[in-house]
Amino acid sequence: MSESIPFNRPHLGGSELTYARQAIEGLKISSNGDFTRRCEELLADALEVPRVMLTTSCTSALEMTALLLDLRPGDEVVMPSFTFVSTANAYRLRGVKLVFVDIRPDTLNLDETALEALLTPASRAIVPVHYGGIACAMDEICSLARARGVRVIEDNAHGLFARYKGRPLGSLGDLAAQSFHDTKNFSCGEGGALVIGNPEFIERAEIIREMGTDRSRFFRGEIDKYTWVEVGTNCLPSDLLAPVLFAQLEERESVQRARRAIWDRYATGLADWAQSNGARLPHVPDACEHSAHLFHLVMPSEASRRALIEQLRANDIQAVFHFQPLHLSAVGRALGYAPGDLPITEEVAGRLVRLPFYTDLAEAEQERVIGEILQLEPL
Repeated sequence: MSESIPFNRPHLGGSELTYARQAIEGLKISSNGDFTRRCEELLADALEVPRVMLTTSCTSALEMTALLLDLRPGDEVVMPSFTFVSTANAYRLRGVKLVFVDIRPDTLNLDETALEALLTPASRAIVPVHYGGIACAMDEICSLARARGVRVIEDNAHGLFARYKGRPLGSLGDLAAQSFHDTKNFSCGEGGALVIGNPEFIERAEIIREMGTDRSRFFRGEIDKYTWVEVGTNCLPSDLLAPVLFAQLEERESVQRARRAIWDRYATGLADWAQSNGARLPHVPDACEHSAHLFHLVMPSEASRRALIEQLRANDIQAVFHFQPLHLSAVGRALGYAPGDLPITEEVAGRLVRLPFYTDLAEAEQERVIGEILQLEPL
C-alpha cells in the first residue's frame, strides 16, 4: 500500500538544531537575541525595506499595524472577504468598520477596479492580500491610496520573496505582515514579522512591540531609563524560535527552487486536464513573480470539488479547500453582509481545492497526485 501524502509537511534545512543549541548555550533565549536580529537584518536586506521586526505571529504583526495607524471606532478599512480571519480580526479588535471588496476571478486577489467606489472620508487603510504569493495590482492600489490619503497594509502571509514588477512583495505599501507558520515556505512553527516600508513608523513600532515602552532606546544607551510611552503590546518572539527561522532563510534560494519546480510540475501536468474539464489553474500576470506557496484548482462546481477531494482521500492523498468568505460568517452577517454581496468570492470559495504542496514533496509523490486527478471521471 502506498504511503499517505499529506497536504503539508514542514521543511527543515539542516542547521536548525545547531543554531538552537547556540542560542541555548548563549543563555539568551528571550526576545531580541542574536538570532532575532540576524533574521531581521536578512529580511530587511532581501525585502529592500528600512526595517523588519519579528513578531510572535502574522496576526500580531497585523495587530501592530492597527495600533500604528491609531485606528478607532468609526474608521474604515477595506480588505477582501477571501482571506484568513486574522486579517479582519486585527482591525475589528480596534472597533473598525470592515469594508469587504470582491476578488478578481483570475488571481483571486482583491478587485482593484472596485476599490474607489468603496472609499469614503472614514477610510483609513486598504489591505491587499497577495493570494498564493501572486501580487495584487499594486500600482493601481497604491496610486488610489495616495490620491485618497489612505494607507496600504500588505497581508503578505503567502508572498515572501515574490515580486511585483521587480520589487519584493511586502515592500510596496506603508507596512506589511509576514507569516512563519508551519504551512508557509519558511517556518519556525509559529511566527511572523512586521515589515516597515515607510520609515516614519519605525520609532513607534519599536515602542508598541515593547509593551508601549521606550525600552529599545534604553538598550541602545540613548536614555538612562525607560518608561511607559503609549499603549502597546508584547509581540516579541523568543530567541529560541529565531534560530529555526534563520536556518531556513539561509536556504531560501534552494527552497524556492524546489517549490517552483513543484508548482511548475502541477501546472504542466494538469494544464490539458483542466482545459478539458472546465477547471482553472492559478493565473500569474506578467508583472508577477510568484512565491510558489500553494497550488490550487478552481473546479467547475462544488460537487466536482467534493468528488476530487474524496477520490484523493480514498487514495491516501490529502487535499483541502481554503478560505470561507468572511462576509458570510456570523461576524460578517452581523456587519450587514448577505449572500450575493460578493459573488466572485462566494463562487470561488465553494469550488477551490488546494493540492498537497510542501518543499520536500518528492517528484514521484507529486506524479501520484497528478495521476489520481487525471483519472477522475469527467466532471
